[in-house]
Amino acid sequence: MKESKQPHLDGEVLHHGETIPCREYDAELWFAERPEEVELAKAMCGACPLRAECLAGALDRGEPWGVWGGQLIVDGAVVAFKRPRGRPRKRPVAA
Repeated sequence: MKESKQPHLDGEVLHHGETIPCREYDAELWFAERPEEVELAKAMCGACPLRAECLAGALDRGEPWGVWGGQLIVDGAVVAFKRPRGRPRKRPVAA
């Protein structure tokens, strides 16, 4: 009987050649300052087989920030998007 691999976070290849993106690419991306880099990290988590476990673990541990399980965590809470650095504009920019 074939032994089935179980998902875990040690960088191993999972079922059917699946990999864990945060173990394959620069970890700094998951803690990026630029909003577009944060969105890239979130997108890369989309196909990760451990996405749900990753997010649950981060929330259980009270991770203060970063992309975990495809979600952005800021001050220990999930937020929709990362604001760019600096103060918000007082007037809208003409498009």
